Amino acid sequence: MRSVKTSGIVIAENNLGDSDKILTILTPNLGKISCVAKGAKRPKSLLMAGSQLLCFGEYVLHKRNDVYNIQSCDPIEIFYNIRIDLDKLNYAAAITKIIIDVTTENQNNYNILKLYLNTLYIIAESDKNLDLIISTFKMRLLKILGYMPNINECVSCGEKEKLTEFSIKDDGLKCEACARQDNGVIHLSEGSKYAIIYSLTADAKKIFSFTISDQALKEFELTSRIYFNEKLEKEYKVEKLI
Repeated sequence: MRSVKTSGIVIAENNLGDSDKILTILTPNLGKISCVAKGAKRPKSLLMAGSQLLCFGEYVLHKRNDVYNIQSCDPIEIFYNIRIDLDKLNYAAAITKIIIDVTTENQNNYNILKLYLNTLYIIAESDKNLDLIISTFKMRLLKILGYMPNINECVSCGEKEKLTEFSIKDDGLKCEACARQDNGVIHLSEGSKYAIIYSLTADAKKIFSFTISDQALKEFELTSRIYFNEKLEKEYKVEKLI
């Protein structure tokens, strides 16, 4: 048996018998791991707070036969404002589902974890439009996963001006002329184009530090949703928990 100390956030929880839980925790160094939290469902358990969904904390784990058991947990952030707001909870659940799908065990997840925590913090502590937040999250996550679209020039001819369309098929911006030959383009205003470029290139701590018009947001949301679903080959949407 050996002890391991790591930070991490609970991205899934399941009951194990009458008093225990099995948690899925996303960590920066161990990757996505499954842990047994013995007695976590008991009212006086010291693991109760640390075994809740979306709890970010410091965990001390014991590993035996490839199974982690949680010995102790010091919660750092439980994202209380998400827990008490149904809309915020729905969006947090949507990005958590994505995080579960794109992470694997024993994988370095530092950049994904950083983006995930930053996104949850913005959802919890700001009044930003939730569609703007999740669209920005999706575009940035695609970059981390290696799906960086061409945003510097037309993907077909190399033109650097009048890039008014986004090609789902060809992974990037297109000029007006080349877009006429592509049935899979989405028209972008200057605002939505700026949102795409900013979400892909801004400093990690500042990716949510922008606003756009309602019309630009519709274009940005449409582009990020279709492009994200296309690249991950799965339809992701925000579902109501209640």
